[in-house]
Amino acid sequence: MKTYGLIGFPLSHSFSQKYFVEKFKQEGISDCEFKNFPNKNINDFSALIKSNPTLCGLSVTIPHKQSVIKFLDEIDASAKEIGAVNCIKRWQMADGRWQMVGYNTDIFGFEQSLKPLLKSHHEGALILGTGGASKAVSYILDKSKIKFRYISRTSKYLSYIDINERIIQENLLIINTTPLGMFPNINDCPNIPYQFITSKHLLYDLTYNPEESLFLKKGKEKGAQIKNGLEMLHLQAEKAWEIWNSISEYES
Repeated sequence: MKTYGLIGFPLSHSFSQKYFVEKFKQEGISDCEFKNFPNKNINDFSALIKSNPTLCGLSVTIPHKQSVIKFLDEIDASAKEIGAVNCIKRWQMADGRWQMVGYNTDIFGFEQSLKPLLKSHHEGALILGTGGASKAVSYILDKSKIKFRYISRTSKYLSYIDINERIIQENLLIINTTPLGMFPNINDCPNIPYQFITSKHLLYDLTYNPEESLFLKKGKEKGAQIKNGLEMLHLQAEKAWEIWNSISEYES
């Protein structure tokens, strides 16, 4: 039996386990299982790996996308560039040693789900939050030649209280990478001046539960185009499955 799983905390409303269990069932895959590994402290990672000898792959979510890197043997080039991992492949080499390589499939999922929505006026963007998921977002925006600014509660970046009408009008793409508004805290949302949102704006929320977060609802009320993170999750999950089941350069 091959074991795959999800590590992060909390995982009570996670998408991955249900998705992969259904996938295994629909595709008649009987030699694989998918488990949730709610792990609050990343320093318990080595013990988790040791206690699950059949583990072949892991998805990684909040809050470990950056801190898990120190436990890996190799990191894929794009994951290394952005400094965040959300997919780990594990296999045993011919000499008996185990290897773990980190990847970032959020990059693929975000790019493929965002691309059809972009218009010529989406020249500037605001990225709300600076966690692991924001790194994949900034990577794709940079690749797409879209100028962006991070918004954060830390002094290193532009603060939420600094966002004014001019900044909103100059950045017609606004992406929420924070967990604000995620179930069960559905009455929360990033503190931006929604009154300046227009029909030219595109609001993208990486969260997917609820389907329409308060952030997206407030944008929709102003006529903005909105998108949640469910399609991105499906795309990144399929990319992870592809990685887990293909031979990589690290295995040659």
